[in-house]
Amino acid sequence: MYYYGAIIAIVLWFVVLYGVFEKAGNPGWMGIIPILNLYVLVKMAGKPGWWVVLYLIPIVGFVVHVIVAIEVSKGFGKSPWYALGLIFLPFIFYAIVGFGSARWDGAPPTFT
Repeated sequence: MYYYGAIIAIVLWFVVLYGVFEKAGNPGWMGIIPILNLYVLVKMAGKPGWWVVLYLIPIVGFVVHVIVAIEVSKGFGKSPWYALGLIFLPFIFYAIVGFGSARWDGAPPTFT
C-alpha cells in the first residue's frame, strides 16, 4: 500500500512541476525527468547548471535548495518569505505557483 502512495505522490509532483515549468516558459515535459527538473529549477533561479551537483552534498544541498527557492519565488513575483513555503512545503507551494495566478516575471532561463 505504501508503494501506491509513493507512486501517486511522485506522479503528482511531476504534474506540479509541469505546471511550474510551463508558466516559466519552459517545456512542461522537463518537469518529468528527475535530474533535468533540478537543472531547470537551478537555471530558473539564474544559477549555473553545475549547481545540480551541489544538491548531492548533504549540508550544501540544503543551502542550494534555499537559494534556488528564494530566486524562484522572486521570479514568480512572490516575496522571499514565500520561499519558506517552497523550502519546507514544496509540494503545496509549488502547486500554488504552478496552478494559481502567479506569473513568471523573471528572466527566461538560458540552457547554454
